[in-house]
Amino acid sequence: MSIIKDSLNEIIGNCHRLLEVNERDIERACNFILSAQNIFVYGVGRSGIIGRAFAMRLAQLGLKAYIVGETITPVVSNKDVVILISGTGESQGALLVEQISKRVDAKVVSITASPNSSMARNSDLTIHIPANKSSNLAPLGTLFEISALMLLDAMIALLMHLKGETEEDLRRRHAIWL
Repeated sequence: MSIIKDSLNEIIGNCHRLLEVNERDIERACNFILSAQNIFVYGVGRSGIIGRAFAMRLAQLGLKAYIVGETITPVVSNKDVVILISGTGESQGALLVEQISKRVDAKVVSITASPNSSMARNSDLTIHIPANKSSNLAPLGTLFEISALMLLDAMIALLMHLKGETEEDLRRRHAIWL
């Protein structure tokens, strides 16, 4: 086999482990999102890129979603939910955002491959992504990040269902540049 095929097999094989994710936790997270006034998403590096993709879909669902740290992001309150994405659950930025969010009684949902991490222990809800450790075929956090993207897109499908939205509804809210 080639490196490409070996790498793809490693990544795809890991993604099958997403079927082990606790669906009740996903449903609870979606309920937090739907009951929130604002949804804040935070991640560092590639986890942050995944978070941006998720926030974009939330906005296309007609929800008020923000990326923590952007200049137009409002202050967090007890009516909000904060979604933290960190494979290790020990990213200093995520821990600081969690601490600030908890101080104002915002709901905190952590998405991590490390269910015993500091971030997970302090969250209102932890979604554990069962990602294998990194390898030369999927370096650094690749397996977690790809799994997080897939899981968050599946959550969008559930949120669409709960809101009674269709793909056409989302398309109407999709940014169109003329």
